[in-house]
Amino acid sequence: MTTCRRPCQQSYQPRGQSAHMTFRVDRDRLAAAFDTARSDLLAQRNSAGHWVGELCSSPLSTATAISALVLAEQGGTSCGLPAYRPGEEPSHVDEIYRGDLSELIVHSLHWLAQQQNEDGGWGDTDRSRSNIATTMLVRAAFHLTGVPAKYANLLERAERYVEKQGGIAGLKRRYGNDKTFAVPILANCALADMVSWRKVAPLPFELACLPQRWYRLLKLQVVSYAIPALVVIGLARHYHAPSRNPLVRWIRTLARRRCLALLQEIQPASGGFLEATPLTSFVVMGLASMGLSDHPVVRRGIEFLLTSVRSDGSWPIDTNLATWNTSQAITALADEQEDIEPSLDWLLACQCKKEHPYTGSAPGGWGWTDLTGSVPDGDDTAAALLALSNYYRAGDPTRDAKLRQAALAGIRWLLDLQNSDGGWPTFCRGWGKLAFDRSSNDITAHVLRALHAWSGLLQLEKSNPSLSSRISTARRGGLDYLQREQAPDGSWTPLWFGNENHPLEANPVYGTARVVRMYGDLGLGETEAALRGAHWLVGVQLASGGWGAAPGTQQKGGNGEFEACESVEETSLAIEALVPLHAVDGQIASSVEQGVSWLIDAVAENRHHEPAPIGFYFAKLWYYERLYPQIFATQALARASQVASAEPTPVGAVR
Repeated sequence: MTTCRRPCQQSYQPRGQSAHMTFRVDRDRLAAAFDTARSDLLAQRNSAGHWVGELCSSPLSTATAISALVLAEQGGTSCGLPAYRPGEEPSHVDEIYRGDLSELIVHSLHWLAQQQNEDGGWGDTDRSRSNIATTMLVRAAFHLTGVPAKYANLLERAERYVEKQGGIAGLKRRYGNDKTFAVPILANCALADMVSWRKVAPLPFELACLPQRWYRLLKLQVVSYAIPALVVIGLARHYHAPSRNPLVRWIRTLARRRCLALLQEIQPASGGFLEATPLTSFVVMGLASMGLSDHPVVRRGIEFLLTSVRSDGSWPIDTNLATWNTSQAITALADEQEDIEPSLDWLLACQCKKEHPYTGSAPGGWGWTDLTGSVPDGDDTAAALLALSNYYRAGDPTRDAKLRQAALAGIRWLLDLQNSDGGWPTFCRGWGKLAFDRSSNDITAHVLRALHAWSGLLQLEKSNPSLSSRISTARRGGLDYLQREQAPDGSWTPLWFGNENHPLEANPVYGTARVVRMYGDLGLGETEAALRGAHWLVGVQLASGGWGAAPGTQQKGGNGEFEACESVEETSLAIEALVPLHAVDGQIASSVEQGVSWLIDAVAENRHHEPAPIGFYFAKLWYYERLYPQIFATQALARASQVASAEPTPVGAVR
């Protein structure tokens, strides 16, 4: 059993008083580690020229998918199979639904049973601690199928865990005022006859009938991406437990037809809303419970679920993060000029060319995948622009013209997304104050890097003064926002990544590293805010040389064993941010050297193929991605190699 080590205890050495400022690492080992990481990452690119990766299987997703399929099968016609329209070609989904659905569900339940933790609960991954949300959804799946008897004490242990966490009150505490996930979870439990429908808060689904541009003014209690859940769970609650107010009942009954039409309009061709299994499952189960198993939205949602199930009976939280992974991989391999053309062409093709039906977003942005359920967002657009910027410098006139056109559209898209507080949100400007709609530190830093990179490359001060002026104004707003958001200890907290071991499940290592990296790119690496952030990173480095969870905490995985708190991902991000500052003072230099040595050892031991659950998906849903440690390690080692090659070998250092 291993536990987290205590952080390095180092005294601060002001600049100019350090005995060594050179980069003391074993350069041969550094070169070997970088070559290994780079080669491994290149080997992950598929034949089409991009990186797909693989999201971990999720007990939460698997539980919701089981519930959705069972309810749809119970309420549908033709033995549960949603009726085909005349002229349609039957697919393999037809065969699964007619013959193998029960076998699939039992297979999936068996997978879930194997994921139960020692405390009786379930986590979001096979490496995660238990949480009340996932455990309640798994219990509901077992109740709906009626098959739990073969798993000894499984439900009894789960019920004890839920009671210990506070039951419904505990679930509501987890999500606070955000009803995005809490209400669908309770609705799933109500469908399994585990709670009363009166315990499920009525969602104002009728507001979805209003023009999309009004949504940000309505102060909804769900975030922008969850409109399908707002509509369907609201409809289901109205169906099963209508309001006692006759006027409200009349309005909601009147709104039903329009809401169902809206769902059809925004459902992507894949059938998966946002390519997300939980969101799609909530839509399917809600409509099926109303006797609408034959509705086209349910039919397409079922096809999505049946085509995305894995061979072991599990489902991931989302189909893939192909665009996000490809953007970051291209950036990590910025010195690779050979055979990169297919990757660039693929990434350019992922840019949205028309208004998006889901959010009403204008053309110019990128989403996280090339699949139809993707929605353009600030983080993925910034990542794509940074990836493309590395190759605009190559001087290929034909390619540069395509890159320039895409960059200008992306820049304008990002500028239009900026909130009035100066920061950048994920999907929609000014939507609301819930977590995934308000401005965030990691996205703001990412956007500022992208705007800065292309502003210089395109020489916008001369070629497009008005756009250059907009970028300057946006930059000032973004920097002011980040300065206000910096914590008293010097750190920044991100939105899209967390750490289960942190007291608040936050990941200030990720957030601080991203912001410090941005300051460096903008030539502000030695400003007070940047150095406070850098020294915070140094201060939380673990004695091993790596970075991970808060000192003194430990993580218990689903297998009952304790795991070390360091991760390749977090260590790589910290190194990437700190390497350019290694000459500032001895404290940072020593920290960087220890971190690089830790990462070199990790690659030598093949630990850069072991992802950590630091991904923080919608509504506190954890995940890990197979390519993250490979991408982040390659990027960090590339930065370290650049610094090492630019310096003379220090006296006494190992080559």
